[in-house]
Amino acid sequence: MKLLKALVIFAVVSVVIGCQQKDSLQLKIVDDIEQRVAKFAEVDITADVSFLPENEQQALHKIIEASRYMQDIFDRQVWQGNPELLEKLRHARSPKEKAALAYFKIMSGPWDRLLSEQPFVGETEKPHGAGYYPVDMSKDEFEKYTATVTEEERNQLMGLCTIVSREGEKLVATPYSQVYKQWLEPAAALLKEAAELTENASLQDFLLKRANAFLSDDYYESDMAWMDIDSPVEVTIGPYEVYEDALFGYKAAFESFVTVADPEASEKLAIYKSWLPKMEANLPIPDAMKNFERGSESPIRVVDEVFTAGDTRSGIQTIAFNLPNDERVREAKGSKKVILRNVLMAKYDKILQPIAERFVDESQLQHLSSEAFTNNVLFHELSHGLGPGKIMKDGKETEVRFELKDLYSTCEEAKADVMGIYNILFMQENEVMPPSKFETTAVTYLAGLFRSVRFGATEAHGRGVALQINYMLEKGAISLDEASGKFTVNFDKYPDVIRDLVRDLCILQAYGDYEGTKQLFDKYATLDTRLAQRLESLTDIPVDIAPRYPLAE
Repeated sequence: MKLLKALVIFAVVSVVIGCQQKDSLQLKIVDDIEQRVAKFAEVDITADVSFLPENEQQALHKIIEASRYMQDIFDRQVWQGNPELLEKLRHARSPKEKAALAYFKIMSGPWDRLLSEQPFVGETEKPHGAGYYPVDMSKDEFEKYTATVTEEERNQLMGLCTIVSREGEKLVATPYSQVYKQWLEPAAALLKEAAELTENASLQDFLLKRANAFLSDDYYESDMAWMDIDSPVEVTIGPYEVYEDALFGYKAAFESFVTVADPEASEKLAIYKSWLPKMEANLPIPDAMKNFERGSESPIRVVDEVFTAGDTRSGIQTIAFNLPNDERVREAKGSKKVILRNVLMAKYDKILQPIAERFVDESQLQHLSSEAFTNNVLFHELSHGLGPGKIMKDGKETEVRFELKDLYSTCEEAKADVMGIYNILFMQENEVMPPSKFETTAVTYLAGLFRSVRFGATEAHGRGVALQINYMLEKGAISLDEASGKFTVNFDKYPDVIRDLVRDLCILQAYGDYEGTKQLFDKYATLDTRLAQRLESLTDIPVDIAPRYPLAE
């Protein structure tokens, strides 16, 4: 009887183990995956839309539905293998597998954007060209090949909205409208339906032109229309940033921001756009390097986020942006600066303030301010539209982004950070902003650097922040007390060091100096081991937020 009972128990255990093995996804997952997910605080991001008429609310939801397709496209732009891996993860059974699924959605793929793009699921290394180029294609191969073809073919291969693939020994460029037709066509149809619902002429104009752009790959007219949107519903949707293309920074990633505007808050900030030509003139570089040709309309919008998708949803959440990136539009109209107020305040409360209490000397904590954080973010975005854009190199007109290639995003983000502070100091000197807020600006900027540097050594913003911290430490604008481990702003040296870093970065951009930029980054854009260890100790403070969008559910 005992033998029979033992056999029965053995059989049951075998069946259970067999089922568990069958249920297992058989994927290699890092051991600390649940801890990584915990670094992102789940936060409801919502807005008051009750003031919108019924037809405008219906248009809003059509736009949200169109935006969901941007996520489908972006996942494939990150890596062609993403959809298949995501489908496997959706069958997650164990807590570890479910955590891997959650982290995949945060990171838009199996690579940790906070840890040098190392895989947390599987062992595949992330292609430097993401999903834009053949996986095994090198920079050298691309550059040698494009040197042998016609200018038209070269422009197509380097184009913002093309995917590069191999046909035998040839490299060919295929427009986004063909590669992503399955998702762009229904997205375009939804935007047209939203255009029929809204009674706002400027929003309607943009939606119709952007729907057509999805099918033609020509985004100029719709970018121009986007600059003129004056609507309670403010939407940004399409291919914009080039961060994902780590080979060259040529290819644009799809993303979407669906927001509701606050006209009163926007109007309060509008005064700054009239100062943009003066900010350009005040840059600490020769006049020949300045860009006086850009338009100065440059609207500023304060909005509350309702839904996002695509590039902006991956990893660290955006708190503000400055678009479009098309230099033709910038020369005609400038660029629009959008502050995502509800996201910004969530990060200030949950992340920046707690970090400041650990890293900033107690004597200067009194200067920390959410208003200063908002201003620093706004002037970061304003500064994206200042400085070198179109430049001359080797007798030819080109753009900074083409010459700095994979280094462009990091350089541009660092430039916007430090130039933003430089311009705030200029506003304070001219009493457009209160001069008494000088210390508040400086200390809040310092605290913001420690928030951003946690984004990772390979992420454009994170690497650019490491550059700023190390540069200012070396030049004496900030100092570290070894005993307490806390930082202090040296207010006397601070303005001159800010000016010098703005000058150094702008001159590199003006010359399109790839090697010089690389040398600067090699020297400054790595995280000191001691600081890295201190940052790692902040396990109780989120690195960022994981947004939930109740209005979109």
